[in-house]
Amino acid sequence: MLTQTLFEQTSHYLHLEETYGAHNYHPLPVVLEKGQGVFLWDVEGKRYYDFLSGYSAVNQGHCHPRIVQALVNQAQKLTLTSRAFHSNLLGEYAQFITQLFGYDKVLPMNTGVEGGETAIKLARRWAYEQKGVPENQAKIVFAEGNFWGRTLAAVSSSTDPSSYRGFGPYMPGFELVPYNNIPALAKALEDKNVAAFMVEPIQGEAGVVVPDEGYLTAVRELCTANNVLFIADEIQTGLARTGKMLACDHENVRPDILILGKALSGGLLPVSAVLADDVVMLNIKPGEHGSTYGGNPLACAVAMEALKVLTDENMAENAHQMGILLRQELAALQSPYITTIRGKGLLNAIVISHPDPEASWKFCLDLKDLGLLAKPTHGDKIRFAPPLNITAAQIRECVGIIWKALEGLGEEA
Repeated sequence: MLTQTLFEQTSHYLHLEETYGAHNYHPLPVVLEKGQGVFLWDVEGKRYYDFLSGYSAVNQGHCHPRIVQALVNQAQKLTLTSRAFHSNLLGEYAQFITQLFGYDKVLPMNTGVEGGETAIKLARRWAYEQKGVPENQAKIVFAEGNFWGRTLAAVSSSTDPSSYRGFGPYMPGFELVPYNNIPALAKALEDKNVAAFMVEPIQGEAGVVVPDEGYLTAVRELCTANNVLFIADEIQTGLARTGKMLACDHENVRPDILILGKALSGGLLPVSAVLADDVVMLNIKPGEHGSTYGGNPLACAVAMEALKVLTDENMAENAHQMGILLRQELAALQSPYITTIRGKGLLNAIVISHPDPEASWKFCLDLKDLGLLAKPTHGDKIRFAPPLNITAAQIRECVGIIWKALEGLGEEA
């Protein structure tokens, strides 16, 4: 009777979303109500390992007590002023984050896609003010397979029909080159009207596509040689996820514009940041860009604590070590259904090979039933990206769960 009641509770919540919510997502059929560390619990009380981390927004683990306390403390004092006034926290936050990452200025925003839009606006304005590009002729180059959100500008740079189809006309001034292809980028940057190249150091939504070693170094050199800004979209790859504070740090390259988001708040609220030096940032003057919520006191308090947790708890190093272990343990399974294992730190993916085109979805449903939550992307690819405080024992337990789900694929073949 209790099981029936709990099942009815899950069905109730699923029905409410289906009836009253827009149908722009296709989630796994699980209704979550609690999170702590690497775990999530559903409304039926079942515990799961979280192997998605809110698309890398929960690097510090769910409801990290220090970050939650920072939110509670600030929420009891002041949450929002708008930028019509100063707050006692914005300057402190700006000093903290710029010194941490080594830039002159930060422009605070809310969501990751707002960070991307901000970076593009900064690059265009820099091109007109500093590079001498004729008005309305600036171009931004992107890599094929990119994903940085779903605004009209973001989908205008997409090569994924599910993102852009039916939403035209598209933003002008965007061009595409193949990812991880330096000769193609070199050709594109010969155009004197190119303001910037915006790229994910590792492509996330495309299936955790890791470029060749030296790719980011070559990007930096090409951008410098052609007087083009290098914009690093580190919204998903940044903040210790790949085993370094930034994925660009693996090659010791410094982008001209750095975009951060997701784990900048530890998953508590939307916070993003765009960092650049004065020569780029100060081309935008008062009234020319902003956000009501951008840089609000609550976000500033939370972001500072979220960053301190990452460094104080050495999460980048743990991500590095646990990522190596995860990939080794997955490889040791020698499953005929895994054709590829790739990643860096705790941003990883496997590629599933199976005659059933729905195999990856069914595999994730089996993982759910076994107590692990993951989600397919682009059909046959599944991201494995747990919170960065996961332990070696937990990694091994999770690989055991993955093995059981793979055995299920064998039964379906």
